[in-house]
Amino acid sequence: MAAKTLFITGASSGIGEATARHAVAAGWNVALCARRAERLEALSTELGEQAIALPGDVTDLASLEAAVARTVEAFGGLDAAFANAGIGLDTPGTVEGDPEEWRRLVDINVMGVLHTARAAIPELKKRKGTLVLTGSAAGRRHISGSIYGATKWFVHGYAGNMAEEMREWGGRCAVVAPGMVDTPFFDEAKPDKLHPDDVAEAVLHIITAPSRASIREIYLMPQN
Repeated sequence: MAAKTLFITGASSGIGEATARHAVAAGWNVALCARRAERLEALSTELGEQAIALPGDVTDLASLEAAVARTVEAFGGLDAAFANAGIGLDTPGTVEGDPEEWRRLVDINVMGVLHTARAAIPELKKRKGTLVLTGSAAGRRHISGSIYGATKWFVHGYAGNMAEEMREWGGRCAVVAPGMVDTPFFDEAKPDKLHPDDVAEAVLHIITAPSRASIREIYLMPQN
């Protein structure tokens, strides 16, 4: 049986990188998409022939469409896509915040998810594939003044809507919603919180579930 293929945005570090490693270990091909070309190339080289590096920017739809086309050319098709790229804010809050930083946040956390879905779904449809979105615990509860959290509320709502649309042709959509994860997203290490591997395992559970099971959300929090 031919290996299945997973397309990952934000693949150069953190959750995306960990998911790529777990997917390859499980026998999947992986297409690695992110802006940091050198890191992608190093990871692709380490993972071997099951991986391809595709430098790109989720704010640019044409860039993602080209990356998905190269994925299909390299591996023959697409079985799952993981819209994982995302950023936070250096200065949170409405009064104190920077509107230009908000625009960048929305471009990546909202438009980047939409672009990834738009680029991937035509190929996923051919294989009744799965779309996974990185949400957040911040998208499941109200946090005082959080603009970042509001972008994740969008992700959670969109995931549910896409799950309904994709089920019409046998596809699936899910959101993986972690609490604090020890990644470069934070300036200081958080070793007592979730690790990227914890989230990666959740993503693999979603995309390898039997076709009869539509996992809509996995919500995981650090114990401490």
